[in-house]
Amino acid sequence: MSPLDALVRSAAVRIAAPAEGYDEAGDAFWGTGFFIAPTWVLTCAHVLAEGGGEVWGTTDAVGVTWAGGRTTGTVRLAHPVPRPGEVFRGWPAPDLALVHVPEAVDVACVWLSDRSSFEGSRISLHGWSLTTGTRAYRPAVGQVSGLDGPLLLLRGERPVAGTSGGPLVDRVRGEVIGVCKARDEGDPTAGLAVPVTALHALRELPGGDALLTQVLAAHDAHHLARQRTLGSDSSWTDAQLELLGDRLRRFDPALRAHLLGRLAALTPPATSGEVASLVDGVRRRTLQGRYRPSVDEPAPRTWREGVGLLYGRDEARELMGVVLYAAEVASLVRARGHEDDTGPLRELGAWVRTAAEPLIDIRQEVQEILDGDGSGTVKRPRPRAAVRVVIHPCGYGDRYPWEVKLVFDPLGGEDAGGVRGFDGDDTGHRRGELRTALRAPLAAALNQCDVGGQLAAVEFVVPRDLFDTPFDTWELAPRRTPEGTNPHGLPLGQRRVVAVRDLLRTTVAPTQEWQRRWTAAQDGPLAAVPLRAGVPGDGHDAGPRGESWLAAYDRLSNADPASVPIFCGGVGHGDGAQALDAALAAGHPVVIWRSQATGHSDCADFHRQAEEFVAEVRTAERLHGPLRSLRIRTGDPDRLEPETAWGRSIALLFDPPDPHAGGAGPVHEPYPTPEVPW
Repeated sequence: MSPLDALVRSAAVRIAAPAEGYDEAGDAFWGTGFFIAPTWVLTCAHVLAEGGGEVWGTTDAVGVTWAGGRTTGTVRLAHPVPRPGEVFRGWPAPDLALVHVPEAVDVACVWLSDRSSFEGSRISLHGWSLTTGTRAYRPAVGQVSGLDGPLLLLRGERPVAGTSGGPLVDRVRGEVIGVCKARDEGDPTAGLAVPVTALHALRELPGGDALLTQVLAAHDAHHLARQRTLGSDSSWTDAQLELLGDRLRRFDPALRAHLLGRLAALTPPATSGEVASLVDGVRRRTLQGRYRPSVDEPAPRTWREGVGLLYGRDEARELMGVVLYAAEVASLVRARGHEDDTGPLRELGAWVRTAAEPLIDIRQEVQEILDGDGSGTVKRPRPRAAVRVVIHPCGYGDRYPWEVKLVFDPLGGEDAGGVRGFDGDDTGHRRGELRTALRAPLAAALNQCDVGGQLAAVEFVVPRDLFDTPFDTWELAPRRTPEGTNPHGLPLGQRRVVAVRDLLRTTVAPTQEWQRRWTAAQDGPLAAVPLRAGVPGDGHDAGPRGESWLAAYDRLSNADPASVPIFCGGVGHGDGAQALDAALAAGHPVVIWRSQATGHSDCADFHRQAEEFVAEVRTAERLHGPLRSLRIRTGDPDRLEPETAWGRSIALLFDPPDPHAGGAGPVHEPYPTPEVPW
């Protein structure tokens, strides 16, 4: 048995019913799993389902047997889990489960890959089986031949029954890249496996993000401790070095084990955007090109995953990128000032300085980052991108198709700018379903874009019949969870910039009036002008019909170039919609209205205070901060302050022109972002 095979076998476990862990007849045997960290076993959810529905909610319902003993464990995360009475026809992906085995402290654990692509890998499958009637450990070899949806398609020796849940090992790199899932009954040489990147799906479960971060940190700490222990036992790093032989890379397995172990000891990133923004910057500085993940690629959630995104064919640039990235992580974490990070930062800094010694091209830069003020080389952090929600007109009866996109700042430096698709639904949802349907993809997109306390803006590019939808009040998650307060539980508009844009305008080239008014609104000073003329002071709902479209167009066309039309009611239908159409035809890029105001009698007060509000902010870009503050102060309708009551359910059209239809640059709040209550 090779050193690598011995390491895999020592980490593999048999999974069975708790009371019959050593049943030699094997009637209670369910499948295979493996330790990824002390006390934590990874397997397939369908393996655990052999124990019946009580497995999912019962403590110590899983029997676990390994080289060092046997005990029981509890399922902590599993996805998917059938509802009571539901039966899966073939267990859907990702088909993963994490089992906590508290007594399994001193155990051998596999090395999980930190890469994201595995096609073409030479592999071996490992697990236990009863195929011959006797329980036996049965490895098999093969190759990853491609993808079958989210799963890895395997070719080679047929996976035998019972190996489901076992580790899939890359034979060249010496790392676990997946979990064996199934064999193809119609093809004796084919099988399926779940890639380790699918662990991200467990993060979406309640408590999953924090728990998986904890487990992966324990994984890296375990391997660092093994690497530091001098003895005759082979470690995963030893096996990886042996496999590489003369092909040893400059960023070798020993350097990697020490780095990942040190990163694991730090406070984890607040958002995936923090990791991605550091990777972006490092890749540009080392001429590796911007990090542009595929639409379905999971966002990086840990510092270790950032390292995996810096691998490349040029070994010198790869090592330079990793060292620069580690220095930037140290700078960012140090700036947070968490006392628990003091010791780990000292160790990480020592690793960075040692690794940078032979790298003449970046030694000085690394020194400046480590000795700097905690801001790294990014002196003015910004969100990595804005989030654009595009809702299309109804295409299937009363359903609105939608897309979520990331809009990168064109001023973000070399290779910056551009729009990337993130999620979408071509069939769409009904108007009342949009809020629920967009909740998860919008939260995931924002997590990719928020960086270091700088929060991404959200722009809703929608047809005009949706202009009165209160997008700023949308909450993307429950406010309170067992883990504490969820920042996504606060209404969007109370935490970040939220604006509406006109979908129809993205289909035409910007007019001269639109461009001229946008330039004037940027320069200021702004001045309010009524969107509708002749609105009675006690409310437009009961008043006479307003001016005609042509009269409104003439008046708004002759308004000052930096004027902002304001209106105390909705603009999605009726006279308000007609007046807004005239304003857009006249080129106005900024409009303020009250989307949910009906049956009110305070139009005179609204127009007076809105005029003062617009005059005080002076420029279009400065609208965002005060508007966010206004939304916070009017968020509780039972405790409205008299001086801000006029601003309840305020909506903002913020629609800069763009020479390329559909590709307008993102809205964002001028640096710095106001302090947020989290």
